[in-house]
Amino acid sequence: MTILYRIWAFLAFILFGLTLLIVMIPVGISLLWKEPARSKILYVTFKVWMKTYLPLIGVRVKVKGLAYFKPNQGYIITTNHRSFLDIMVTVPYIPGPSKTLAKVEMAKIPFFGLIYRAGSVLVDRKSEKSRRESLFKMGEVLNRGQHLCLYPEGTRNKTDLPLQPFYKGAFTTALQTQKPIIPCVLLGTSDILPATKPLLLKPGTVQMHFLPPIEVSTYADMDKNELKELVFKQMWEYIEEHQS
Repeated sequence: MTILYRIWAFLAFILFGLTLLIVMIPVGISLLWKEPARSKILYVTFKVWMKTYLPLIGVRVKVKGLAYFKPNQGYIITTNHRSFLDIMVTVPYIPGPSKTLAKVEMAKIPFFGLIYRAGSVLVDRKSEKSRRESLFKMGEVLNRGQHLCLYPEGTRNKTDLPLQPFYKGAFTTALQTQKPIIPCVLLGTSDILPATKPLLLKPGTVQMHFLPPIEVSTYADMDKNELKELVFKQMWEYIEEHQS
């Protein structure tokens, strides 16, 4: 079956490229608009794109916990990261416009980099000034009532453990802005598009579970390390319980 999954991955890659060329039109148009209009255009674009593309390549997405989101409230959404598929799922299935934090190098990728320039807060991790500016920009996103979708592991988890250690950035932002955190657990993405097996795609179902919000204001005595460990523990235990 492996060869069939590799052929399926190749066909899915071709389809992705063709649909990307179409999506570049509204993405480019969105750059003519200021926030929050730009993010609204991108949200509709990505939602239509992925809710069309994913079923075509045999991927279903089931979402749980949408009732936790309150209207006009910006949330910091912390998500586990085991596959490139995670990015395709999170942005269109989060209820409302959101932005991610991305390395500035991602914006240099031909065509695809345009999406990062339009829809992400870009950061040069080698620059202290850039890291400070990114914290300020993330605060602006939340204050507009939009969401931040962050991958606190920093990179894809290729281990057998439920999670890799978290970085502090998401929790520094939460404490500075006093915005609530909604942990998000993705289940099944690594089975469909494994990080350790390039060019292999299996049809399947992704479970996207939003956990109850963590009201940062109720943890005023915590520092960023304690808050980080609280979220890490909740997500770890949930993954262990539900990953089967």
